[in-house]
Amino acid sequence: MLEPSSAVDLIREALIVAIVLATPMLLIGMAAGLAIGLIQALTQIQDQTVSFVPKILAMAAVLVVCMPWLMTRMIEFTRSVFENAGGL
Repeated sequence: MLEPSSAVDLIREALIVAIVLATPMLLIGMAAGLAIGLIQALTQIQDQTVSFVPKILAMAAVLVVCMPWLMTRMIEFTRSVFENAGGL
């Protein structure tokens, strides 16, 4: 049976891993949105697709570049969960 403290530790670790994995894409999306918003304000172009497409492309590029690191972190977390599941 799963102890409450073990369940809380597992959930906390899962949330931390999720935040760490999402951080690179979110930071790049935020930076791209800020840069594009500044360019839109300077040029007075207010089309929504102008800001959407470059953000998506920037986030996809970061995902491709960071994929090996992301997969390594996910595999490490999964292994640790299965290794610690023996005591459940």
